Amino acid sequence: MQTLITLCTLSLLVCVYADVVQRFEDVPECLEFFYREKVPEWGAATPNAARLCQRFVNRYHFATLYDTNHRIAVYSAYYFRPSNGGGRERRWFVEPQLVNSNWQAEMKDGYWLGKDHPGVYLGERQALNEDYVHSGFDRGHLNPNGHHPVPFRNATFTLTNVIPQNPKLNQNAWRIYESQLTDLFWAECSKAYVLVGAVPSADNWIIKNNMKRVNIPDRIWNAWCCVDNNGRPVQSGAGAAKNTEENWVEKMSLDEVGEYLQQFSNQPVGELFYNNCRT
Repeated sequence: MQTLITLCTLSLLVCVYADVVQRFEDVPECLEFFYREKVPEWGAATPNAARLCQRFVNRYHFATLYDTNHRIAVYSAYYFRPSNGGGRERRWFVEPQLVNSNWQAEMKDGYWLGKDHPGVYLGERQALNEDYVHSGFDRGHLNPNGHHPVPFRNATFTLTNVIPQNPKLNQNAWRIYESQLTDLFWAECSKAYVLVGAVPSADNWIIKNNMKRVNIPDRIWNAWCCVDNNGRPVQSGAGAAKNTEENWVEKMSLDEVGEYLQQFSNQPVGELFYNNCRT
């Protein structure tokens, strides 16, 4: 039974759909962010993971498997949408239903959610904006805002979609890599499906008030599957980087990124995309 909570007041014919789900497969509008609707096995065994259908302005924009213990995403899944810009969102959102499953289904500015619920601690199962302040780390997007137009790009500014990323990596090599993918997706793909994730560190954390708040991942990785107008795969690839000032992205194939991720897991990685993005 899915935990997609449907609260319906029959007399008013009003339904509210929660976006923290037991399985991505339970929400067709969320499943569309995965190529051929195949959810990867990678990360599925993460303890206390939350599956988020990221909702903003009453619409789903991407999907995130979120590690509530480390307070970083295992991965975010999306498909590329051409963008003509639109600037950066100034707010940072949090997921209300990671605090209380009965709260609103849509991401909300953490400041105003706190005002709505005074005295309630919002950060037990997710990172908060104050965790990143003066931490020395960037709020590094997994699903990048530059791969979407407004309002999709605004939705990427949720703290469930970011990791503590080394500033040099985030602002240089990884940014350039994302830009290269933008050019490739524009030129070569009718549609491009993307997974971007992080490998948590053993014991490296942003610490606030003597509490381990947000895990600082050792590595960040990306995998993509490019299809033609008929939905047939035409290209694929991947990249990975150490989350350090080494500031270098290693490009690889899907098979290679699977082997790369296997180094950091005692669970089989499995296919990241249906048939590993092969025809």
